[in-house]
Amino acid sequence: MKIDNCVNLDDLRVLAKRRVPKLVYDYIEGGVDDEGGLRRNEEAFRRRSLVPRYMVDVSAPDRSVALFGRTWSSPYGIAPTGGIGYFRRGGDAMLWRAARDANIPFVMSIVATAPMEEMAREAPEHGWYQLSAAKDRSISEDMIRRAADLGIPALVVTVDAPVDSNKERNRRNGLGGRLTLATKLDALRRPLWLKDYIRHGPAMLENWRAYAPAGSNARQVDEFVAGQRPTGLTWADIERFRALWPRTLVLKGVLRPDDALRAAEVGADGLIVSNHGARQLDRAPSPLDVLPALDAAVGDRVALMMDGGVRRGADVLIALASGAKFVFVGRPTLYGAVAGGAAGAARAVDILRDEIEKVMAQIGCPSLDRLGPEFLHRDPEDAARNVRL
Repeated sequence: MKIDNCVNLDDLRVLAKRRVPKLVYDYIEGGVDDEGGLRRNEEAFRRRSLVPRYMVDVSAPDRSVALFGRTWSSPYGIAPTGGIGYFRRGGDAMLWRAARDANIPFVMSIVATAPMEEMAREAPEHGWYQLSAAKDRSISEDMIRRAADLGIPALVVTVDAPVDSNKERNRRNGLGGRLTLATKLDALRRPLWLKDYIRHGPAMLENWRAYAPAGSNARQVDEFVAGQRPTGLTWADIERFRALWPRTLVLKGVLRPDDALRAAEVGADGLIVSNHGARQLDRAPSPLDVLPALDAAVGDRVALMMDGGVRRGADVLIALASGAKFVFVGRPTLYGAVAGGAAGAARAVDILRDEIEKVMAQIGCPSLDRLGPEFLHRDPEDAARNVRL
């Protein structure tokens, strides 16, 4: 199958799986513990339906949305995903260029394999920066200053990784330790990926290079970064980051109404309701299930966004009807870049955009400002299971 023949996001996943070793695919696709969180994230969308309204003029659906003083062409952006250069050389740039060309935001991971300076040059209005605090807070504060000096419009602070999580797929594959023989043999069966890896070697975590010991190679920088986690992030840190950051501040990983209210009190401009793509706490609820409670708690005090489990354009609309102002996707766009490079990244963005337009027309919603909970239907069993925090 060629990239142009991919008709949905799962087609891109299948192509990506064929291109990379199992070790790499499992790192991207996997969750933690029993991986129940992965299933819950997607099942939360499947439990909800959209109730169409007919006899409405939907000849020109308007999928644009205003967020943080800017109008975006679609109600979704690309979530931070780390280590992209290990999966596809130059993948970070492929994704921020696809976002720029589609007029949607791209969030660069703190463990990106491209420098924030390059993103700021190429996508100055579309590139945001994600921060996970380092044990050495002076590093975090310097990263904030670097991003601020570059004019990056938004800082996204991830708050939901207090300890290293139990990623059992990675452990079974020997990632972070001694690779198994099966893992090595599997890599030999992925010649395109292997050729790229042999030619270039391990990818460098560029935004950390300046803080590691002088002359460190990519593996040594990886080890330095590993030594800066976990971090013990507190509300005092958030207040400090707020004082340092001059523009839009977003907290990513909030799942509780009381934390959402506290975030508003300390000056956060937005929240991304998230369980880290089910890669941290396996028993955490799906973001979609807790979204209405957080919306009821904070209302318009902060811009409420979400990620986790989004695989279709209909999922984006369900999230918006449930209280989100914006939605982020991680794995689907990453699979696009892994499968087909720049063309694959652009294809992932286009697929989601086209699905949103079609579903908007199908449900009788000519513009997103008309989308509300009246378009949602939940079966009685699901209503009984509704999360109350």
